[in-house]
Amino acid sequence: MTISRKMLAFAERSSWIRKMFEEGAKLKSQYGAAQVCDFSLGNPDLPPPAEYHQALRQVIAEESPGCHGYMANSGYPEVREAVAGRISLEQGVRIGENEVLMTVGAAGALNVVMKAILDPGDEVIILAPYFVEYGFYVDNHGGTAKIVATAEDFSLDLPAIAAAISQKTKAIIINSPNNPTGRIYATTELEGLGRLLAGAGQTIYLISDEPYRKIVYDGLSVPSVFAACPNSIIVSSYSKDLSLPGERIGYLAVHPECADKAALIGALTLANRILGFVNAPALMQRVVARLQGVTVETAIYARRRALFCRVLSEAGYEFIPPQGGFYLFPKSPIADDARFAALLAEERILAVPGRGFGAPGYFRLAFCVEDEVIARAAAGFKKAREHATVLGAEF
Repeated sequence: MTISRKMLAFAERSSWIRKMFEEGAKLKSQYGAAQVCDFSLGNPDLPPPAEYHQALRQVIAEESPGCHGYMANSGYPEVREAVAGRISLEQGVRIGENEVLMTVGAAGALNVVMKAILDPGDEVIILAPYFVEYGFYVDNHGGTAKIVATAEDFSLDLPAIAAAISQKTKAIIINSPNNPTGRIYATTELEGLGRLLAGAGQTIYLISDEPYRKIVYDGLSVPSVFAACPNSIIVSSYSKDLSLPGERIGYLAVHPECADKAALIGALTLANRILGFVNAPALMQRVVARLQGVTVETAIYARRRALFCRVLSEAGYEFIPPQGGFYLFPKSPIADDARFAALLAEERILAVPGRGFGAPGYFRLAFCVEDEVIARAAAGFKKAREHATVLGAEF
């Protein structure tokens, strides 16, 4: 066989979102796109803020010498300075431009971090439910993903994390607000995790993936990872808070008191180059430098969240309202979450089975869609649950 067996296995493991996409294409072709309620993809549908278009026009109009030339692999100094200033405010810990690297999205940042810290056989703890590609990023660089379940309410299970730590543990990845659950880890949880890692007798990096940081509800905020753990690295992007997923612009930031900081930043910068990312896109670097603190209209997501929660509650589903992000993660009425996703598809509703996120028995719904789509799906959610009851589900 010419194709890597590993890649074939990876394709099978990551296939649930792809399968639902293909199912959606078939349903839309058969019934028309307006008749299908597609909650499968977390693709932000809000337009970028008006400030983005203004900044883009300004940057394009500039004709400074060398503006299209090579740059430092870590990114433009003035851009990193602007990003460092905002992160300092968010985290309550002062960092400078030399502790920030501009990256090709959060995915690029995570791969850069894995390349910089992992030796073959090193372990990285990943908390379920999780973004499916974390395990692939770890494997890309010779590491082994070690999956640890969160608690029933999706909070951190510190005893389970402690039990998973070994001499090979190099890092733990957290994602808050979480995709797919919308859970924000509380200050007390992060402080407990910080104490746990500090007492491990070895350097274990806490990697915090934060692309949904600005999309939060009910007056909540995302606590500081830097305040909880000095050996921490933040990765993020502007895909969600500026609705720019296709521009692939992100960053990583290293705690100023991180162990072996100089060597780590040197390794990160080298990894940014030799992985082929080389630099974050030059044009987008200049643009986002002018947009620190700007975000999409999150009140729209809040309105959709309230509408979707009402639809699901009235249909009898069990779920925890998300604290941030734009996903709901209800329990499946039957144990087989893939079978229930198929029942929803019969009602022209597309959802992703929880097993795709390491959490069988649940399903994910993305509410980055028009309000009308959510409202139109209400009858279908009720019918699918009634069908599950007929099949012998236990409620």
